[in-house]
Amino acid sequence: MADTLRYALIMLAAGIGIPVLAALNAQLGARIGSPAAAASVLFVVACTASVLVAAATGGLGKLALIPAQPRHLLLAGLLVAFYVLSITWVAPRFGVGNAIFFVLLGQLVSATAIDQFGLFGAAVKPLGLTRGAGLGLMAMGVFLCQKA
Repeated sequence: MADTLRYALIMLAAGIGIPVLAALNAQLGARIGSPAAAASVLFVVACTASVLVAAATGGLGKLALIPAQPRHLLLAGLLVAFYVLSITWVAPRFGVGNAIFFVLLGQLVSATAIDQFGLFGAAVKPLGLTRGAGLGLMAMGVFLCQKA
C-alpha cells in the first residue's frame, strides 16, 4: 500500500507538470519566436538533469548496454520530441487547457490499448465493463472540466 501511494503521488506530480511544461515552453517559444528552439532548450535542460540523476544513482555505466537493445525501443525519444514540439507550438494557438484535454484523451485511449493487449511488454489488464466505465467517466470528466 505504501508503494502504491508513493507511485501515485509521483505520477500525480508528473501529471501536474505536463500542463506547466506546456505553458512554460509555449511562452518561451512565443517570446523567442521559435517553438523548435524552445523545445531544443527544454531537451538540453532535460538531458542535463537526466545525466545528473543517472550519475547520482550509478546509471551512467548502463548506457553501454544501449547498442544491444532493439531499435524500436529508442522510438520513445521521438515520441517525447513530438509531444514537446507539438505542445509548444499548439498551446499558444489552441490554449493550454484544450491542448492538454486532447493529450489526456489520447493517453486514455493509448493506455487502454497497451493494457488490453499487453503491448510493448506491458502486463495485460483486460478492458472489462467496470474498467471501461471508469475510463469513460474519466474521459467525460476531462471533457466537462474543459467545457466549464
